[in-house]
Amino acid sequence: MTKNVSLTYREALKMAIREALHKDERVFLMGEDVGRYGGAFAVSKGLLQEFGPDRIMDVPLSESGFTGAGIGAALAGMRPIVEVMTVNFSLLAMDQLFNNAATLLHMSGGQLNVPVIIRMGSGIGRQLAAQHSHSWEPFFAHVPGLIVLSVGTHEDARGMLLGALESLDPVILFEYTSMLNLEKEIPEDSGVVDISKSKVRREGTDISLITYGTGVYKCLEAAEALEKEGIKAEVIDLRVLRPLDEATFLASVRKTHRALVVEDAWKSVSISSEIVSRIMEKAFFDLDAPVERLCGVEVPIPYPKHLEDASVPQVSDIVEKVKKMIKP
Repeated sequence: MTKNVSLTYREALKMAIREALHKDERVFLMGEDVGRYGGAFAVSKGLLQEFGPDRIMDVPLSESGFTGAGIGAALAGMRPIVEVMTVNFSLLAMDQLFNNAATLLHMSGGQLNVPVIIRMGSGIGRQLAAQHSHSWEPFFAHVPGLIVLSVGTHEDARGMLLGALESLDPVILFEYTSMLNLEKEIPEDSGVVDISKSKVRREGTDISLITYGTGVYKCLEAAEALEKEGIKAEVIDLRVLRPLDEATFLASVRKTHRALVVEDAWKSVSISSEIVSRIMEKAFFDLDAPVERLCGVEVPIPYPKHLEDASVPQVSDIVEKVKKMIKP
């Protein structure tokens, strides 16, 4: 019988990095403050002492520079894990990511793989305000040539990096700073995650809640509350934002005949926009009601806690929205 272990999201991320470093001598971690300081969010704390400066590399404050160095190392046969402190700072590396990492395989006629992993702290919470607090997954999911993953659970925090290391293509890993101290149980033997598939986190028959990132635990909590009122919600964790595993969420919609898409990102030109479009294109005649969305309010993220909470969907918002959809 498989035992469960209790750990924080931060600990699960660190376990994955440590295992990757042990498994493959080509793997190394590079980023701002990942070494002597132990990481901006303490994810890499202690790894410098364990693996040394050749494999845990502090870099200058230049996202474009060190992301480019990571791409170069990947082209040369290494397996770099590049940490960008927050998603906001990734804007400074977009030239390297979009014009180099995402295009080189195509532009070389299939000769040059770029097996680099870019980890970045993302999401809204912890009162980090407008310059350090965004859900910008849609920017990256727009770009062909990238694999874009969202680490929405502790199990995925433990195993998604290991799955990404098996890819020969560049992988963007979104990790969520608001979840770092959150403690959950996962199977003790939890391992490599299949990075090509979404996951049904909870079975249901009345409505599909389609989400990713910090929306996963919110939707699971909302589904528990809804069950007490006789509504059985199915929760789909997209996990893979590019390329989308549309088969999983379309199958769910065909079963439940209703869908609510939940995300922290702004509604306009978002992941939810794409999900709704694909449902309308490929499962329209399976719907019993219009597809609905709950997304972030389209404002710069506020600093005050009550306004920050109001800027993204909360569990109570999901519950109320579902009740209105099913029992108008």
